[in-house]
Amino acid sequence: MMPLFAVICRDHPGALQTRMDTRPAHVEWLKAGPVQLAGPLIEDGEMRGSLLVIEADSLGSATAWAAGDPYKAAGLFASVEVIEWKKFIG
Repeated sequence: MMPLFAVICRDHPGALQTRMDTRPAHVEWLKAGPVQLAGPLIEDGEMRGSLLVIEADSLGSATAWAAGDPYKAAGLFASVEVIEWKKFIG
């Protein structure tokens, strides 16, 4: 089994419309990728980021994969962090 990586993305403030406009392309991209789980981060009842857990052979390849997110191309993210993650429960 390859290592797991958490991809933690925070949206620019007030960018919900960019998220909604780009969501179909983002979802298709996720479905084609090494995603183990994914979902939006919610603040005040509104989607304001993303949390993904992916399989990759290295931090470099995980970071490169995350750079291909249509949300990133649309300028949605204020920040993206990729860090190795170890499943403990679940």
